[in-house]
Amino acid sequence: MMEKADSGQKLYTRMRLWEFPDQYVIEPTDGSHGSSLAVSRVDGSMQLIDKLPDSNSVRVPKIRTIFGVVGILKLLAGSYLMVITDRECVGSYLGHPIFKVSSLKVFPCDHSLKNSPTEQKKMETEFSGLLNIAERTPGLYFSYETNLTLSAQRLHDLGDESKLLPLWRQAEPRFLWNNYMLEGLIDSKLDPYLLPIVQGSFHHFQAAIGKDIIDVTLIARRCTRRNGTRMWRRGADSDGYVANFVETEQIMHLNGFTASFVQVRGSIPLLWEQIVDLTYKPKFELVRLEESPRVAERHFLDLRKKYGAVLAVDLVNTHGGEGRLSEKFANAMQHIVSDDLRYWHFDFHHICGHVHFERLSILYEQIVDFLDRNGYLLLNEKGEKMKEQLGVVRTNCIDCLDRTNVTQSMIARNMLEGQLRRLGIFAAEETISSHPNLDECFKILWANHGDDISIQYSGTAALKGDFVRYMNMDLL
Repeated sequence: MMEKADSGQKLYTRMRLWEFPDQYVIEPTDGSHGSSLAVSRVDGSMQLIDKLPDSNSVRVPKIRTIFGVVGILKLLAGSYLMVITDRECVGSYLGHPIFKVSSLKVFPCDHSLKNSPTEQKKMETEFSGLLNIAERTPGLYFSYETNLTLSAQRLHDLGDESKLLPLWRQAEPRFLWNNYMLEGLIDSKLDPYLLPIVQGSFHHFQAAIGKDIIDVTLIARRCTRRNGTRMWRRGADSDGYVANFVETEQIMHLNGFTASFVQVRGSIPLLWEQIVDLTYKPKFELVRLEESPRVAERHFLDLRKKYGAVLAVDLVNTHGGEGRLSEKFANAMQHIVSDDLRYWHFDFHHICGHVHFERLSILYEQIVDFLDRNGYLLLNEKGEKMKEQLGVVRTNCIDCLDRTNVTQSMIARNMLEGQLRRLGIFAAEETISSHPNLDECFKILWANHGDDISIQYSGTAALKGDFVRYMNMDLL
């Protein structure tokens, strides 16, 4: 029986992984003097040990430095240990260092396979081959000190007791990328080894506004439910979880103040799919139409519980396959709209075409009352809450990529300008565009963010990324 790790104990930040013939041993080397973790190469079982095994002089164990244990993945017969072999510090979140995973490695614990039937061995080989793809998963981020799965507002609202819990216990399960891989470590109470990881994006910049320095961070948290790539993962499942659901948080630090604004995106919350064929745009297929209102209701009930009021902004076309989908979405919403749930359709391509993105100002005028009413989080120099965000805009196009990126960046730009006016940095008519360096940094921030989300869902960078980078925002 393993000893219970102290709940206040810090996560190990640097370890040594020893490869012995029958086990892997992970030894903390960050000065914390904790017990080492032994993982059996036969079946992946784990135990804490206080001293390293004697090494056989004939076979000297391989040793490598690692920066975190991602978890253990169980397949048919074998288990597989996944660890972080390299990391890069990319900035800070509310004062805590944030790291990007730059290299993952999988170590097999599959010696028990020797006694498995041939068919099982064959299937295990096929499945384990997929783990090579897992090693190349893009956009993984973590912190040893703070909970990256929670927005600044959720972190601020955590009770004192919750703040004392290990990070994995504070984590929002929807955004915990290694949720399932941590289960074995959780069962064994290995808190100092339990490192929460999110998939998404993390970018930031600093810029001068006169004598003031503004620091802006943009974080994407990708939901682990209904995961998969474009074409193969569309719409919602029967529980209301949608493909490509991403929470985006824009955080500003200035003169001791902190402001945070959260938006979300996600596929149209109906049961639909796209049958992949050789055509440029495969047809959209609606399934189990009778369930549409119930699925949409489940989805938005969940959003309202988590974010408060919701404004669903639908950017799809009104003609062709997109039009039919949009019509069904609007019909489903008719049954469930309320004081704190609104639906707004804006035909992006019809109004903006392929270049006139300044016409998004039309959409902004239509939704500004919702944005003003539901606001953003604002903390003063003492960390006291002066204002909180009471609702969220949920944006969708078909893939929740290009049109959504452009629209979210427009909303975020207006919110940042409002925050700067509130703090007395901007005059009433002043805009981000009137500060060329700030303007360029802001555009690049959102374009890189859009590219990251697009690569994770579709395998390519955002098609409208250059418009976000270079378009003239003065007209917005």
